[in-house]
Parts: sequence; C-alpha cells; structure tokens
Amino acid sequence: MTKRYYRPIAQTDAARPEGALPLAGGWCWFDRVEVLTRAGSQGLIPAGDLPADLRERLTAPRPALAGLAMDRPQVMGILNVTPDSFSDGGRFMAPGAALARARKMAGDGMAILDIGGESTRPGAAEVSPAEELARTGPVIAALRDGGFALPVSIDTRKAAVAVVALQVGASLVNDVSALSHDPGLAGVVAGAGAPVCLMHSPSAPGTMQLDPRYEDVLLDVHDALAGRVAAAEAAGIPRARICIDPGIGFGKTLQHNLALLRGLSLFHGLGCALLLGVSRKRFIGSIGGAERAEDRAPGTLALTLAALAQGVQIHRVHDVAEVVQGIRLWQAVQMGYDG
Repeated sequence: MTKRYYRPIAQTDAARPEGALPLAGGWCWFDRVEVLTRAGSQGLIPAGDLPADLRERLTAPRPALAGLAMDRPQVMGILNVTPDSFSDGGRFMAPGAALARARKMAGDGMAILDIGGESTRPGAAEVSPAEELARTGPVIAALRDGGFALPVSIDTRKAAVAVVALQVGASLVNDVSALSHDPGLAGVVAGAGAPVCLMHSPSAPGTMQLDPRYEDVLLDVHDALAGRVAAAEAAGIPRARICIDPGIGFGKTLQHNLALLRGLSLFHGLGCALLLGVSRKRFIGSIGGAERAEDRAPGTLALTLAALAQGVQIHRVHDVAEVVQGIRLWQAVQMGYDG
C-alpha cells in the first residue's frame, strides 16, 4: 500500500472560513491538506477528509516545554562557549563574556537560552565529555547563582554532559543526534523528566556534508524524525516533552534546505512542537550575498518569518534583538496591535 503524507496548507489570514482547523493549537489555521507520496504530490483534499488520528495530531495544542507556552512564537538565544563554532567561535569562552552575553540576549527578548560546549559545524571534531563539561557546567551554574531566571537548554549529544547540566540548572536537552549518538542520553532525559529536542542529521558533524543524498528530503527527514520520536517514547520520554528540528544545514545541500523550509508544516503531523535553527547558516549567505556569518541577520529573519507562517513555535537564533523585533511586527500585522 502506498504511504501517504499530509501537509497542511497553513494560513494566518483573519478571514478564516467556517470549518477551518487550528494548526497545532497555535496562530495558524488550515482548511486544505496536500497529499504527498514517494511518487509526488497527489493534490489537495479538504481538511475534514483527514484520517481521524492525524487530524488530532495536527490540531491538538502543544503542551508547554520548559515552561514556555507553545501557542506563541518563542525565541531561543544561542550561546556557544566553544573556540570553533562557525559564527561566534571563541567570543564567549570566558565565563564573564558568556554571562554578559546571556544577560544581553535576555534583555533583548529571548525566551530560552541554548548553551553549547561542542561545535557541530560541518567538519567539526568531537570534543571529550570532560572538556564539554568544563565549558558549559560552570556557565550554567553561574547564571543560576546570579539569578538568571529564564529556562536554559543544554546543547549536547552526551549523557555525562546532560547529567551535570540538568543538575546545575538546565531545563531542556537539545541533541543534534536525536538521542542516537550516546545510548545513555535517553535514560538521562527520561529519568530527569526533562523535555528534549530531537534534531535530524544523517551522520556526525565531521562527515555530514560529504555529498548528502536523499530520495525525497522532506519525506526522508519526516520518517527519520518519526523513528526517533518513537525511540524516545520507548525510552520513557512522552511525546508531550519532545520537540523536533529538521536539522537545516546538517547533512543537507542548499536545495535540501529550501525543500525542507517549503514543507515545514508537514512536521506538525508528528504531534510535537517544532524548533527551527537557520540562524546565520551558510546557504543564507549564498543566496543573500552575505559572506560573513555576522552579516546574515536579515536573511535569518526572512526565514524565521516564513517559518512563523507555517506555525513553527521555537526559533534558535544568534541575533535575538533583530528577530524579536521582526516577530513583533509580523504579529502586529497578522494578529493586530493594541499598543
């Protein structure tokens, strides 16, 4: 039997027709769905013709993650305490610089901070758990000791790092390997009752950009994430505590990235909140003509707004002030502004 995939055609217009369904309990709605197969698009059907179980997954409100409501856009600020991250490597290695950066992003409107001690840029070498812990643990502890109240995400693939981070104040585990790198990490997350972000990547950072190939990138990534969500549930992590990330730029070409961005609404069918990390990625510079990573904030904002129009809830970015301002203006146009 041919497997079918259902991509809701997300809308935000105030003129909402009778019978339109809410998308993931958020700000978008849909009344039509594109039916996709491995043979290509099979056209549109009314939303009312969806299978009942999929209709429930597409429409049900997403529970809060790490205390953040998923019925509105949330901005995750990036803090890399690494010497070799592609955009800001080395800038925030010193604890004082890291703390100042975190507080600045909080003041700019960030909702959650993502701290990473291992670069996962293309070609990056793996860092030992001890080194990663030495970079991240003291920063999280210092933030909490200093009264930093926002949720903190630990960006790690390793159980040992997550254990300490959760003990000293992290609220969420963000794993670019979707719990496939370290077999102990799923148990750590489940045991702590913590939420987790599962990101798609076809292989480790050192090899992921070596001629990545897909039969159909949108459907392949969807199926891979469905498998990782099922594995997380089997390990004791309920779907309500899982968000998913299609892994833009991780084992993908420019065309792969664009295909995923065009089809983002498909992933709502997995019943999880969505996180998108496009900030300052190389393909933004390739298309937008910005060679330096720090010059890619306008392109990052453009993609963020396109993702908002498909109901993506969490946006992981370097340029918090610019993205928060853009989101507020987008919301004012789409949903009204009362001062």
